Amino acid sequence: VQLVESGGGLMQPGGSLRLSCAASGFPVNRFIMSWHRQAPGKEREMVAKIFALDTNTRYADSVKGRFTISRDNAKNTIELQMNNLKPEDTAVYYCYSSRGTWGQGTQVTVSS
Repeated sequence: VQLVESGGGLMQPGGSLRLSCAASGFPVNRFIMSWHRQAPGKEREMVAKIFALDTNTRYADSVKGRFTISRDNAKNTIELQMNNLKPEDTAVYYCYSSRGTWGQGTQVTVSS
C-alpha cells in the first residue's frame, strides 16, 4: 500500500502546477482522498478532498476557486490542479487516504 506524489517544483506567482498522487494496493475511489500541505513552522492543513464513489469535493477557503482536486479511476490517481499560485502556497504537499496512508510529499515553491 503506497501513495507517491509528483509534480511539485518552483513556479512564479500567478503560474500553475499540477500535482499527481499515484496509489498502489487499493482503489482510490473507495476512500476519501485528500491533499494536505505543511509550510515551514506551520501545522499541516487540509487543502482539498474528494469523496469516495462520487465527485463531491471540499476545499480550504484559502484555495477555493484556484485549486481543483480530481480522481482518475483508470490510472488510480488523484490530481491537484493549482492555478493562480501565490507565495503563501509554498509548502510540502502530501496526498492522504482515509485508510490512513500518507505519501512522502512533494515540494511546491512559489517565488519570483
